[in-house]
Amino acid sequence: MELRQLRYFVAIVDHGSLSRAARVLHIAQPALTQQLRQLEQELGAQLLHRSSQGVLSTDAGKTFYEHAQAILKQVGDARSAVAQSLHTPTGTVALGLPQSVSGALALPMLNAVRASYPEIELQLTEELSGNLIEQLKSGRINLAVLFDDGQLTAFTSTPLVEEDMMYITRSGSAYAAAGETVTLAQAARAPLILPGHQHGVRPRIEQIARSAGLSIDRVIEINSVAILKSAILADLGATILPTAPLLSEIERGTMLAHPISSPAISRTLALCASKNIPLTNAAAAVGRLVLEVTDQQCRNGHWLGAHILKR
Repeated sequence: MELRQLRYFVAIVDHGSLSRAARVLHIAQPALTQQLRQLEQELGAQLLHRSSQGVLSTDAGKTFYEHAQAILKQVGDARSAVAQSLHTPTGTVALGLPQSVSGALALPMLNAVRASYPEIELQLTEELSGNLIEQLKSGRINLAVLFDDGQLTAFTSTPLVEEDMMYITRSGSAYAAAGETVTLAQAARAPLILPGHQHGVRPRIEQIARSAGLSIDRVIEINSVAILKSAILADLGATILPTAPLLSEIERGTMLAHPISSPAISRTLALCASKNIPLTNAAAAVGRLVLEVTDQQCRNGHWLGAHILKR
């Protein structure tokens, strides 16, 4: 198996067509077909379904595609690590952010990397926490901001912030809090719009509710931040979330965020990297910027409810 075969296969899947991939790769289509056939013979599995409309990955092809991406990413990182110096880090760095964090960090990180390290190409991946963990393990991303639930032993981790979760409703909602704060018992009585259990905040909310002798039963489960926002604005219920994914609506006044008490709910976020895959100089530089940008966002009040942790 050769690296070029991995590149060819990834290109075919990305473009959905052997002919389009051949044009992008500047290779004759029969030669590309032959390389794909050799790859399938070596693996002993059909990787693609071919039709007149293009190609689709088989189950084996989907699995191989993820591994091929990770291998090509690590090869690129190795080349960058050799080529770059400590003073001028260059190359591509993939940073994973949970959906509930990207509102606070994504744009500030893009601006910070552009200003401090113009030779670095920052690739941001917004995913559910569980998906980010798998991508970090496989090497498909270099760094990730993850919820620290005590299960991050597979990674090197640096504490970032302790982030309060708040009771959030539409302005003028039927489920709006009567005062400045709301107890967890009061919040649990409203129909709650929450992410699924694979999202880092949901297990945390239910764990604290159980510890307080409460149950959360009336849940509308939505994993898309955009759809969750629409459901809140339609007054289908309230939510318990950090403020970051809803920050623009809170700042505009279309949503209201109330601290939760008795008990309060918070989560710890950490910057994580693989223990087994060394960071390139560029990835290490981006990691340092994550810490700087996080501290800046907290100090200037742009990350509501987030408190810097001791490192």
